[in-house]
Amino acid sequence: MNIGERLLKGDKRACARLITMLENNDQEAIEIIKKLYKHTGDAYVIGITGPPGSGKSTLTDRLTKELRKRDKKVGIIAVDPTSPFSGGAILGDRIRMNDLALDKGVFIRSMGTRGSLGGMSKATWGATKVLDIYGVDYIFIETVGVGQSEIDIVKTADTVLMVMVPNLGDDIQALKAGIMEIADVFAINKADLDGADKTQLEIEMNLDLNEKKDYRPPVIKVSASKNENIDKLTEKLMEHRNYLEETGELIERRKRNTKLEIIKLVEEELMDLIMNKALEENLLDSLSEEILLKDLDPYSAKDRVLNLIK
Repeated sequence: MNIGERLLKGDKRACARLITMLENNDQEAIEIIKKLYKHTGDAYVIGITGPPGSGKSTLTDRLTKELRKRDKKVGIIAVDPTSPFSGGAILGDRIRMNDLALDKGVFIRSMGTRGSLGGMSKATWGATKVLDIYGVDYIFIETVGVGQSEIDIVKTADTVLMVMVPNLGDDIQALKAGIMEIADVFAINKADLDGADKTQLEIEMNLDLNEKKDYRPPVIKVSASKNENIDKLTEKLMEHRNYLEETGELIERRKRNTKLEIIKLVEEELMDLIMNKALEENLLDSLSEEILLKDLDPYSAKDRVLNLIK
């Protein structure tokens, strides 16, 4: 039985192996996904994002256990920052969710960002499809938490959960222009701390500024470490799913995400093609020298690089 057949039958090892192959840009893995793509579309993807230290991993763990109580099969993709120096990743999320790893109905995969600036690994899109084919009901994608650039998650998830913590103060104002607008549900974690009510009020006031939306994101206070209000948060996530399905917005959202994915795949392929040719000819070094000597400008250098594929 080949790896694709094993994946369809819910083989955990086949799922892990295929994701590893995708991370290594293995063409065989891509061919397998092409053949099995018709089996995707059943898993519902929830993106979990928010500032570093907000407790995203613990909350993901609690939400997964809540869904397991409802007999749902769950896949978790936990994206950790990759060192720009060694290329290694801490992958601490897997350690924090260690007890879930023993659950046959849960698949956990940690991934390094590998230089991706949007808070996600480049292989996340592919891994999501593998888990979908594998047969999970829900996929949680927990992102790095990198601040304003944490927007890639909206291109992949059906529902985006923003995790906040009390006493962020000016951070909420800083986040407002970018990240605040991508959330479908807000969770104020560590709500047993002082300042939770104030933080909720600040978020609600920011939401008041956007009156044009038909859907207003709910703001729920939770405590992941104490397992408080997790069931209520799960219900709000389900309510958002129902809203998207009933209004037809889910199809529109997935259509938009698919379009963005195509663009991303083309960008990556073109970048690899151009950079491989440029490196072969030592073009980047020579262009950089010309620019430093003022014999060339960066815009003309860009044109010469693009000429490699014309």
